[in-house]
Amino acid sequence: MRRLLLLLLLIAGALAASAAWWLYEPMDLGGAQTLELEIEPGTTPRGVARAVVAAGVRTDARLLYAWFRLSGQDRLIKAGNYEIPVGTSPHGLLQKLARGEETLRALTLVEGWNFRQVRTALAREESLRHDATVLDDAALMEKLGRPGVPPEGRFFPDTYTYAKGSGELALLRRALHAMDRRLEAAWAQRAPDTPLKSADEALVLASIVEKETGRTSDRALIAGVFSNRLRVGMLLQTDPTVIYGLGEKFDGNLRKRDLLADTPWNTYTRAGLPPTPIAMPGKAALMAAVQPEPTRALYFVAKGDGSSHFSATLDEHNRAVNRYQRGQAPATESSR
Repeated sequence: MRRLLLLLLLIAGALAASAAWWLYEPMDLGGAQTLELEIEPGTTPRGVARAVVAAGVRTDARLLYAWFRLSGQDRLIKAGNYEIPVGTSPHGLLQKLARGEETLRALTLVEGWNFRQVRTALAREESLRHDATVLDDAALMEKLGRPGVPPEGRFFPDTYTYAKGSGELALLRRALHAMDRRLEAAWAQRAPDTPLKSADEALVLASIVEKETGRTSDRALIAGVFSNRLRVGMLLQTDPTVIYGLGEKFDGNLRKRDLLADTPWNTYTRAGLPPTPIAMPGKAALMAAVQPEPTRALYFVAKGDGSSHFSATLDEHNRAVNRYQRGQAPATESSR
């Protein structure tokens, strides 16, 4: 009797050791480096075990299900999209599923992009659910809770992570709220003498500054030039607004006739700020718009190295144009 009991104990110990070994042993992925696992909402623990095997893991679904049940964490398993990399054990897999450690992708919305470019970037993301692609701009903004608001410039340029299968609208909503926060914070820090009348005007000016230069040191000065022009009632005469107004008709070469072609965004033919932003401004451009550098300059011209020359008078500006643009085709900056 004692020998039988001892034998049973040895067998039980061996089984326990075998089970412990199995729990922490890397699962066989059939030669793949990573497998993708999708768990639909409402899937039972037994269904999860079957989904793991269907994804390509070479194990017994019944054994996995038994482990889920015995662990006491079977009801903690969360729906979502997961990656199972080489080296994952049954124990590690359950921890991932119970914590909801979904596979995250990333999409970067770039400073200076317009909304057409945002739409293109979203459409290229195969891991996103395209629930915004089918909507026109008006319907899209209504879905986001901003009926009647144009989408241009309303989304903050940043890198956004998302789980596979997430919707475009969810990502855009995060970018929209991020811009709300950034714009509100910038407007609260506006200079007392700003000619801007609202946060929306600050967003428009920031978008122009964003498109005029990528040089950090010039942003506040360029904002200062435009602020000075707004104060004295001068035309802004900024090329990026003209290009934006041309839309898809712009072929990369801005001509004199384009400067004379009136659109709501042509700041050579219309006074003041255009009716909407022309791109997504980043934080630096937002701050430059509300805190422009004090300057007497009313003009600026590109120097050809990414920076600009600033002038207080038209004569000085014309000399700068001759200096920095000599030998080039007539530059639109010369009329600024």
